[in-house]
Amino acid sequence: MENREYAGFWIRFGAVIIDAVVIFIVLTIPLRLIYGQQYFVGDELIYGFWDVVLGYIVPFIATIWFWVRYLGTPGKMATRLEIVDAKTGKKMSTLQAVARYFAYIVSILSFGLGFIWVGIDHKKRGWHDMLVGTVVIRNTQKAPVEFDESEENSGSELDRALER
Repeated sequence: MENREYAGFWIRFGAVIIDAVVIFIVLTIPLRLIYGQQYFVGDELIYGFWDVVLGYIVPFIATIWFWVRYLGTPGKMATRLEIVDAKTGKKMSTLQAVARYFAYIVSILSFGLGFIWVGIDHKKRGWHDMLVGTVVIRNTQKAPVEFDESEENSGSELDRALER
């Protein structure tokens, strides 16, 4: 696949940061409005129905949907990354997406070594990728620069306004 390369640790880490900001805005703010100040300073593990729905169920469904529909979460899309099947290079199945989501647990419970493995593996795969047969690739194709050379579109809007 030309114009594609395996996505390394730092670009994937950047995508995770973008996703964390999106999740904070989309989910944490409504939870704060529902549960008030105690949501940030309380010592409860689960605060109630909306905490379970917005904190666990919605992220699970949204992540799977983004992976299957767009080959990545908003952070991966912003950094031009795609999660694909490691054998075919095509989009992963829904079953692979669900398994990959739960395979994150293995990468997390090993003190994050499963994620750090992205920087070690020659195909830049984390343990969660290896377990379900996926790989994250980066689109390196540059967008062409094009200019409209017609006479009526030459110059800036300011130049045209000053000519009047």
